[in-house]
Amino acid sequence: MSIHAVRALWSEPRSPDADGPRARDWALVAIIVVAACVETALRDDLTWRLPSLAVALLGAWMLPWRRVHPLAVTATAIGIASTVQLAALARDVRWEGLGTGIFFFLLPYSLGRWGSGREVLGGVGVFAAPLTLAAIAGDPLSEVVGGGVVVLLAGAVGIGVRYQQLSGREKLNSTRSRERAVLARELHDTVAHHVSAIAVQAQAGRALVRTDAAAAADVLEVIEEQASRALEEMRSMVGALRESDQADLAPQQGVHDIERLARVDGPGPQVTVQLSGALDDLRPSVDAAIYRIAREAITNARRHAEHATGIIVRVEGDDTCVRLTVDDDGDGGGSGSAPGFGLTGMAERAKLLGGTFSAGPRPGGGWNVTAVLPHRGSGR
Repeated sequence: MSIHAVRALWSEPRSPDADGPRARDWALVAIIVVAACVETALRDDLTWRLPSLAVALLGAWMLPWRRVHPLAVTATAIGIASTVQLAALARDVRWEGLGTGIFFFLLPYSLGRWGSGREVLGGVGVFAAPLTLAAIAGDPLSEVVGGGVVVLLAGAVGIGVRYQQLSGREKLNSTRSRERAVLARELHDTVAHHVSAIAVQAQAGRALVRTDAAAAADVLEVIEEQASRALEEMRSMVGALRESDQADLAPQQGVHDIERLARVDGPGPQVTVQLSGALDDLRPSVDAAIYRIAREAITNARRHAEHATGIIVRVEGDDTCVRLTVDDDGDGGGSGSAPGFGLTGMAERAKLLGGTFSAGPRPGGGWNVTAVLPHRGSGR
């Protein structure tokens, strides 16, 4: 291992998702305690019964804290076992402990999964102690080397699981950031439209203010209305961060464009769109969000809903909210076997506009996606 790799490992922080004891940890402890007691009572060839049982019980009792204090738990548990091993070596007694002690291999896994880089390197030294004592006691070299390989393998599995979780978290954050960028671009287009109208009306007002006071008042009223709409749009999208300055020149699509999604040619389930209620005076950000969520839900259903024959899209509007539901009749989930990043993007968009989002299997089969957004939008 190069000096740069050691330095990088040394500065690696702890895993952010480590937590304290859980109910299942105590269930594991109970299982180990029962197994250790049974093994101690039934084995006739066991050397030093009470010390062997004590090592297993003390090690098991510390397992629930292995995520928040991986090195301390490992050092204490291995230290107790090494002390008994050293005493046996001093008395020229061959001590192997209980077979139940196989749970000790959870410790190197915990170091790799939740420990910091310094704790991982410290754990290497901790596990070197019992392996060295085993070699001094005359254990076959193959067993000593094999034990070291198993310890390293358990730690490597923990590290692999750790970075898989981190990679998934980064992908989720990237999906949320992309969705916020799209919302920010839409906000830019909407506000730019209102501000342009304000500028035109202001120029007209300057020309009319000295000749036609009534017309100038009408112009000022239009300016006030356009400015209020622009401010409302800004407030509705506060917190959405724009990461790209590239302009999207395509016209913004909305609820009434969903019907075009039903006319997509090619294999796949038939899409039926039903629009009803008050849908003509939606805020532009809400209008665009309904379209994008519907498009993503239809795409997911076409890709993942096995044996689906139909997809029904319903959009219902009233004075307070707009409700979108997308149902398919397939055998599988419309989003795949696990929550995907498409669902994350849809949920993020609904949340930013002050709405709600849900997705899951339907009681009668198939998959359902539901989004409810405020009619005028109330951004978070």
